[in-house]
Amino acid sequence: MRDVLRRLVAGELSEDDALAELRRMQLDELGGRARLDLGRYMRRGIPEVVLATGKSATEAARLAVVMAEQQGQGLISRMTGAHRDALGDAVKSANMTVVPYHSSARVLRDGFAPEAIRGKVGILTAGTSDVPVADECRMVVEAGGLEARLESDLGVAGLHRFVGPLAATLDWGADVIVVAAGMDGVLPGLIAGLVDVPVIGLPVSTGYGRGGAGEGALTTMLQSCSTGLVVVNIDNGIGAGAAAVLIAARAAQGRRRGRSTATIASTTAPTMSNPNTAAATARDASGPPGIAKTSPRARIAARTMTSSHGKPRRRRP
Repeated sequence: MRDVLRRLVAGELSEDDALAELRRMQLDELGGRARLDLGRYMRRGIPEVVLATGKSATEAARLAVVMAEQQGQGLISRMTGAHRDALGDAVKSANMTVVPYHSSARVLRDGFAPEAIRGKVGILTAGTSDVPVADECRMVVEAGGLEARLESDLGVAGLHRFVGPLAATLDWGADVIVVAAGMDGVLPGLIAGLVDVPVIGLPVSTGYGRGGAGEGALTTMLQSCSTGLVVVNIDNGIGAGAAAVLIAARAAQGRRRGRSTATIASTTAPTMSNPNTAAATARDASGPPGIAKTSPRARIAARTMTSSHGKPRRRRP
């Protein structure tokens, strides 16, 4: 968008041409089927993600590459081996690079990097089986320009394992923590009861028997005794990452504003050559907290007659 505005000011584009390019940045229709929401990243700081499930390998790869061409990066999730092979071929022919995740990927245009935001997202998993979904979350966080830290295999079956990684994540400065868990799904509620940062519960469809497809983990998180735990849908790593981006980005924005306000205050505050260091007088001093001032003023007492119940008596003619 900045490039379009610069070219418009420089006279390289007419108003109609600039308007056409801005509209194209918002929406691009491919073959009458897919409508890419290219303006989502500018509106929300969260890019669109291509879901490979249900799409042919060639079609999914083409969508990711087109997104990278238009906005610098294209995200794709839930890939199979065929999807990964087709994406590799498409990226190679377009002279782009791929940042691989477990079953997801980011396609990057040459020289592109998302605008860095000084926000941090910690991602913890109960088991190693939860990593593929957690990696989707990490992909969205990094695509949003934030830092992500992933620690895995911290489940309650060995409760002592999560203490060190959780402490390290907090010391690292995480603004929000995403906790992925399948089976009984206890870990997010446990962590939410221990920390003072937002926690997002990510139920995962790992388990067996009744509730083994993630329903048990989802129900546990929804019924957690830890107040403030936020829960997304089963296997919704993309949704958890998007929520984490919004929270951490707003926290980073607050820190920037705080620093700016402090800088302005320090440069504009008046300097007093003779500060008033005199002790407070009896009239100015306040009593201890919780103790009412019971002594009436002398002037008011002298003007008030006791028989009038607080009101001055009128003089008879």
